[in-house]
Amino acid sequence: MESVKTHYRTCNLCEAMCGLEIKYQDKNIISIKGDKNDPLSNGHICPKATALQDLYEDPDRLKTPIKRTENGWISISWEEAYDEVTSNIRRIQKENGVNSIGSYRGNPTVHNTGLTLFAGSFLQSIGSNQVYTATSVDQLPHHFASLMMFGHYLLFPIPDIDRTDFMLIIGGNPAVSNGSIMTSPDFSKRLKSIKKQGGKVVVIDPRFTETSKIANTHHYIKPGTDALLLLALLNVIFEENLTSERRIRDISNGWKTISEHVKQYPPESISEIIGINSDEIKNLAREFATSKTAVCYGRFGVSTQEFGGICQWLINVLNTVTGNLDSEGGAMFTKPAIDVVGMSKVKGKKGSFNTYQSRVHQYPEFSGEFPVATLADEIVSPGADQIKAMVIIAGNPVLSTPNGKRLEKAFESLEYMVAIDIYLNETTKFANIILPTTTGLETPLYDMVFHQFAIRNTAKYSEVLFNKTEEQKHDWEILKELTSRLSGIENPANLEQTLDYMLQFSSYQEPKLSVSELKKHPHGIDFGALKSQLPERLFTSDKKIELAPKVLVEDLKRLQNKIKLWQKNESSEFPFYVIGRRHLRSNNSWMHNSKRLVKGRERCTMLVNPKDAEKLQLKKLQIVSVTSSVGTIKIPIEITSEIMQGVLSIPHGWGHHRKGTKIKVAENHAGVSLNDLTDANKIDALTGNADFSGTKVKIEG
Repeated sequence: MESVKTHYRTCNLCEAMCGLEIKYQDKNIISIKGDKNDPLSNGHICPKATALQDLYEDPDRLKTPIKRTENGWISISWEEAYDEVTSNIRRIQKENGVNSIGSYRGNPTVHNTGLTLFAGSFLQSIGSNQVYTATSVDQLPHHFASLMMFGHYLLFPIPDIDRTDFMLIIGGNPAVSNGSIMTSPDFSKRLKSIKKQGGKVVVIDPRFTETSKIANTHHYIKPGTDALLLLALLNVIFEENLTSERRIRDISNGWKTISEHVKQYPPESISEIIGINSDEIKNLAREFATSKTAVCYGRFGVSTQEFGGICQWLINVLNTVTGNLDSEGGAMFTKPAIDVVGMSKVKGKKGSFNTYQSRVHQYPEFSGEFPVATLADEIVSPGADQIKAMVIIAGNPVLSTPNGKRLEKAFESLEYMVAIDIYLNETTKFANIILPTTTGLETPLYDMVFHQFAIRNTAKYSEVLFNKTEEQKHDWEILKELTSRLSGIENPANLEQTLDYMLQFSSYQEPKLSVSELKKHPHGIDFGALKSQLPERLFTSDKKIELAPKVLVEDLKRLQNKIKLWQKNESSEFPFYVIGRRHLRSNNSWMHNSKRLVKGRERCTMLVNPKDAEKLQLKKLQIVSVTSSVGTIKIPIEITSEIMQGVLSIPHGWGHHRKGTKIKVAENHAGVSLNDLTDANKIDALTGNADFSGTKVKIEG
């Protein structure tokens, strides 16, 4: 028997990029702990890290291709699988056109180096414009605002939380997420540090979240009205001359336009709609603007709503006009070792909007993809370019996108589906062939995406811990083979060679970076805190920030029309708003097959305010029917004052009761799917992002 060894790597189960120290013997894991020498996480890990062991040892995980037959699933060889997949894609495109093949990439795609680097070429070899990802049920408004204001859809301002004096968090719960689109391991400790040093943290959310419990102040807000709050804050800042115009104006356009538009939103005019007192709004604006350093951060709650694009735009505007953009302690831009954004200056891929439209609803494309809310319609609606087949990569849209039951029916009608996934789940059960990849501890990792969003510039390469078997394939190997067969063009580079090529362009030359050099630093390399980079980092034609992009300013008219509806406050058949909820032990639906992450009390419950429960005569843990315009679910309730009156909260990613899957642990903790209630017709009309926060429901005991 081998002696006990130590392996260092980055956890890839969420955005936090926590460093791990794994003790193992032979192929047995002894312990998974935080790596105290990791320069970003400094020894912190959350409970999800232990799921890497569950994932590696999971008996339900697929390791070789399987094919669906009339008599059930059977194992097939890789050669047979490749032949069938490529021949069916070619046949369907020959019969129905190039756009008859749709694709969907799930959230885990960006957590895997191979999928991140090689999926693009694979989709190009298919050639279809029917491209969908989890982006449009998550963070598309972030991309939209960045493209319109800074000229690049990946140029995100990241909160410099370790040096800020005032943090305003709207619609985010980073104490649980550890900083979604703000890679920030041990966020809670960092937040407490702000307070310890005399700073202040304010949270705006319809739920008194885990982050709220750490903050100095929390304000409840009516779901979907965050844009009004942001406009009112800007109204006060401009009216009271609290801007930093002199400092910022020489690198920005649109000051006059912004100042004129926010005049229409004094706090008194919107406070009743949003549920926050006008004096509290004014005080918040003054505190933010006069703080030595400050940053506003808005995440899932302000993105997945009817005015998500406006919200993310106004957050950027708030940070900019108060002098807190590109400034220490404010919102700053990263400079990662592999600088995907910087490399765009050579390749020119800065993002696009509305260069073509979707077939059924004429939704605008964004950076080469359509809103996933229209996917079911593109499958079931006859006509030229109707989707006849799907390629699903590391995704479970039946549980993660609006109106999952309707998407199920659409998938049932497909002529063909291939899934690149490790599980037979609620989506991949509709596939004809599933191609499983290696995962977790069997894969190398350089986190391409989340270094772009990190609160500190670091670089780290994680080598494989356990070698794959001869029968297994890495994700990049599968994608390379399919790409070669479909396009006739072979890419000779493997994953490490591709990374080496990209590292040649790094702005960091001490040490000169390569994969072999990174291997010498198993804990990672620290390049320091974020630094000021404007105007050089901008991709706008005049190297100036566009504070008032025309398309966003015009969208304020839609908001004005909505205000009139809010003011009427008419009674509705569906009187409650439903919002989501994330747990520290969960991220995506596939994590529910980890025995460690689902242990303890059942978490798929609905939060109800005590006054609402009393009015409806509901009792603790009572199972109630919740009905929206598209469906009904039955769910036990928790009665708590930590949810705003008139608002309900249900966690996402559950609903593992569907037949035909092979995920035993998840099936034993099935829960129900929030997306059996959400409506695919409810989107942010500007960006196409799903409007989850706008879901209205009724409760029946």
